[in-house]
Amino acid sequence: MEQIISPYGGQLVNLIASPERSAELKQAALDFATLDINWQQQCDLELLLNGGYSPLTGYMGQADYVSVLQNLRLADGRAWPLPLCLQVSAAQADKIKVGDSLALRDGEGFMLAVVTVSELWQADDALEASLLGGELGESWYIGGAVEGVSLPMRHDFLALRQTPAEQRAHFLRRGWRQVIAWQARQPLHRAQHAFILRAAVDNEANLLIHPMAGGDPVESAEYFSLVRSYRAAIGRFPSATSTLALSPVYARGGGVRTTLLGAIIERNYGCTHLIVGGEHATQGQLRRGSDVVTHEDYQHVAEHIHEIGVGLIPFPRMVYVEDRAQFMAQEEVPKDARVLLLTAEEVARRLQEGVAIPDWYTFPEVLAEIQRSHPPRSQQGFTVFFTGLSGAGKSTIARALTTRLMEMGGRSVTLLDGDIVRRNLSSELGFTREHRDINVRRIGYVASEITKNRGIAICAPIAPYTGSRRAVRNMIEPLGGFFEIFVATPIATCESRDRKGLYAKARAGIIKEFTGISDPYETPERAELSIDTTNLSVDEAVQRILLKLEHEGYLR
Repeated sequence: MEQIISPYGGQLVNLIASPERSAELKQAALDFATLDINWQQQCDLELLLNGGYSPLTGYMGQADYVSVLQNLRLADGRAWPLPLCLQVSAAQADKIKVGDSLALRDGEGFMLAVVTVSELWQADDALEASLLGGELGESWYIGGAVEGVSLPMRHDFLALRQTPAEQRAHFLRRGWRQVIAWQARQPLHRAQHAFILRAAVDNEANLLIHPMAGGDPVESAEYFSLVRSYRAAIGRFPSATSTLALSPVYARGGGVRTTLLGAIIERNYGCTHLIVGGEHATQGQLRRGSDVVTHEDYQHVAEHIHEIGVGLIPFPRMVYVEDRAQFMAQEEVPKDARVLLLTAEEVARRLQEGVAIPDWYTFPEVLAEIQRSHPPRSQQGFTVFFTGLSGAGKSTIARALTTRLMEMGGRSVTLLDGDIVRRNLSSELGFTREHRDINVRRIGYVASEITKNRGIAICAPIAPYTGSRRAVRNMIEPLGGFFEIFVATPIATCESRDRKGLYAKARAGIIKEFTGISDPYETPERAELSIDTTNLSVDEAVQRILLKLEHEGYLR
């Protein structure tokens, strides 16, 4: 009888200790140093503990690390594409020595595992950057055996979370031997559905839709909508030959190393084939799996692919052939046939602007879920961030704008005026450059939470420094709209309005580090709107802002 594919390396690793041993580890860990690990590290640890990274039984040592980077092989010669070491900061490394046992805990202090440090070394950042990309930075790595106490705690979609052992048992019960995996991380539309079904038929295989569900779900409302869209889409596949489960894998950059690691993981989950492409964000010109597997990088790893033993199925460039009312691979389209195509950018534009997406592109139930996390701009949150000198008119305009937006209704509006925030959120801060930066970033964080939850934040700090304003923009733009309003009133006008005599005290040296006098104001680089209130009334300034918001689609 044909058996399910064996795990990579021959045996499925299980690093979760017995209940008795777990109790011993928890007691002993009271005397161990603790390392709090982030969400990506928790995902890697989960795949170590549950066997997804079989045959690894712990974090790699330096010999494996270097060999994997240079040769895509472990030191013993087995194919392995990416280093798996426990990263720590230089400050943490100073307190760790070989032979130590460290308790690995999540952000809430829940103990997940113990690592026994067999090696500790400084990462070769230059080598990593040249081979893996990314920025240089001083970091250290720990190698050592791992004993697990618990898998990371998950609270979302528990019925869809299967360990490799559980997934394999599921396949055995259903008699599945040939299984195609698709490691989805973008919505499953009609093009993906058409190709995946065709791949299953061509390979006489079953289907595992295996979305990447690593990372912290609380940080991404879009994640929940995405998983709900997969649950909606799975009903479009034959129930007897298809299943859906979530994977603790997190999204990495594209490329051959990521694909090889995905193949190893899916083999450990019991899959014989992996669809390459169809789910990745654009990496240069490599838009589809058919582009990826013909790239020169793949020509150097044919032997590695053979050793891993998972068939790679490239996702082609799919287009909708209107004449036949079906999706086809671009190279198979009949000559002179009329084809339709929507780019990801165009889909995003239509979602933002509330423009209809055609039925041929996606399923209605999938679209409904996507629209829940991608409402049109008129329903999204946004931040209006005023910046300018003291006395420029920021607070007055911000308060008037808040009033007008509240009058219009539809979304909650919160005013984060500089003085109010100073009094209630940053009362312990002074006016040094460092403290000004902290204050602005705090305002930005609060505004980002308001924006993420589809409210309106009106911020009116002085915010004199380019770096802190840029940090706030980067914090908020992924979550909704961001409008930087430079109140460009000249300093002479600001001084003439100074009822409190602050400018006079600053010029006399009584007030230190006063913006515009003894401390610089850095003019905004890319403000959405610049307003000089010297000869502009408050209502006129507010109207200019409202027109800008309306033009960008954030007001009905």
